[in-house]
Amino acid sequence: MSAVLHSPSAASVKQRTHWTDRCAHAVLALVAFALVAFLAFPLLAILQQALLGKQGEFAGLENFIAYARTPALLGSLWNSLWVSVLVTVITVPVAFGFAYALARSCMPFKPLFRGITLIPLLAPSLLSAISLIYWFGNQGVLKDWMQELGIQQIYGAPGIVLAECFAVFPHALMILITALSLSDARLYEAADAMGTRAARKFFTITLPGAKYGLISAALVSFTLVMTDFGIPKVIGGNFNVLATDVFKLVIGQQDFARGAVVAILLLAPAVLTFGVDSYVSRRQTAMLTARAVPYRAKASRGYDLLMTGYCSLVAFLMLAMLGMAVFASFASFWPYNLSPSLRHYVLGLVDAEVGVGFVNSLKMAAGTAVLGTALVFCGAYLLEKTKGMDGLRGLVRLLAMLPMAVPGLVLGLGYIFFFNAPGNPLNGLYHSLTLLTLCTIVHFYTTGHLTAVTALKSLDGEFEAVSASLKVPFFKTFWRVTLPICTPALVDIARYFFINAMTTISAVVFLYSPETKVASIAILNLDEAGEMGAAAAMAVLIGVASTAATLLFMALAWWVNRRTQAWRTSAR
Repeated sequence: MSAVLHSPSAASVKQRTHWTDRCAHAVLALVAFALVAFLAFPLLAILQQALLGKQGEFAGLENFIAYARTPALLGSLWNSLWVSVLVTVITVPVAFGFAYALARSCMPFKPLFRGITLIPLLAPSLLSAISLIYWFGNQGVLKDWMQELGIQQIYGAPGIVLAECFAVFPHALMILITALSLSDARLYEAADAMGTRAARKFFTITLPGAKYGLISAALVSFTLVMTDFGIPKVIGGNFNVLATDVFKLVIGQQDFARGAVVAILLLAPAVLTFGVDSYVSRRQTAMLTARAVPYRAKASRGYDLLMTGYCSLVAFLMLAMLGMAVFASFASFWPYNLSPSLRHYVLGLVDAEVGVGFVNSLKMAAGTAVLGTALVFCGAYLLEKTKGMDGLRGLVRLLAMLPMAVPGLVLGLGYIFFFNAPGNPLNGLYHSLTLLTLCTIVHFYTTGHLTAVTALKSLDGEFEAVSASLKVPFFKTFWRVTLPICTPALVDIARYFFINAMTTISAVVFLYSPETKVASIAILNLDEAGEMGAAAAMAVLIGVASTAATLLFMALAWWVNRRTQAWRTSAR
């Protein structure tokens, strides 16, 4: 027995297993280092800046006290709060009605209506603000009609509210569709057997079943409006909110300490909503059990016609918002010469050199999709499918969830304070396209991480157990088994990163240089220069590029499913 235990073959197996474990731990440490360097340290830099005085001395809470004594800044805080609440109150019920029509009716053209609602995700959020200016601005088509309703101008709170409703709608809709699709038909059958009226079933079965989805949709909507920068910048006028205050304090006044204070205040609502959402998720109970019967909507001519009319109205408003931006981008000289022309596209791409920014956007989006997908999936795999270094795992899990509660504007400001420091060895990344790419990856890290974790949790742990018993290194199991099975999830993550990188504004507005300007930032510059038509043209181009990328990713997903998911189809 002693000879067997000390044989060369046993020693080599022990060394091989130890070597593979060390490789897994080393890669996990690299993931942790990336999250600490590009997420934790920038956020700590904001806190440090808020506690320092103008000469770099420790000031404690003096900056916060000075902020509380500034009526204009407090007014911005109040403006952000009540506008966010109003948009949430408007958007969530409208999205709930649309989701209810898709999930609980037999109306026709469901895929078409669903596709139309995805339009705001494919373009920068400020597209809706530009479109509203052409509809209701000083030279808008419906300016007189708007004034007859008692609204003197679209600039300010009215424009921000309407534009945010358009931009936030698809986010709330996705959550509510998921909530309404998880229903047990037996509850409705029992209610029908007892003669329960439709209204009572709605308030006693449907709403309680969807309450967690409603809460999540409300929290997401509130946070997105609270932290959005593009829409208030374009259509806000003199109506100040926290997001525009950060930009003015840091870029305009170079008041970094007070800008850091506002950033922390901007971070607080996002952290609060994230905490509430986590609490609600823990309280949520399963809606579908092993004995549940999926709900199937029953055809009803009058009801289906009503739902079709409602969805048609919402879809028409969305198409009107997009259509006006497209029409204005081709108008020769608004509103005096509306003949179609490519003047604004030439002005934006050539004269204003937005073409360079468009290429930079494509580079950044491609880098974000490739590098972000690799980082997210490797990190999720090492957390879920390997063992050891429990303390480091807890840190990575915490940092992987943190970006969900960090607004892009706050993250970008943290990058200024951290990477612009002369003593930082990573200072060379400042103003580079690489840093913009890394910032975008970190900004959208959480959703990709949760997608990867969901895909990995669906795989039985026996794959790794069998591999370990056969002394197969983890990376071979990863390459031959895990990666092919999870390829569809990888495509989804890459598509999510690419589209968001093309349309993001707040995360990179502080970090670009003239050489690394991206298209979404160039739109803001065109708007500030008064070239609204060129800004609309560039926003439309981003939407077209995002749509084309979505179609390409759909084709890639179809090809991937045929090549790697044949095992899911039962043989005939």
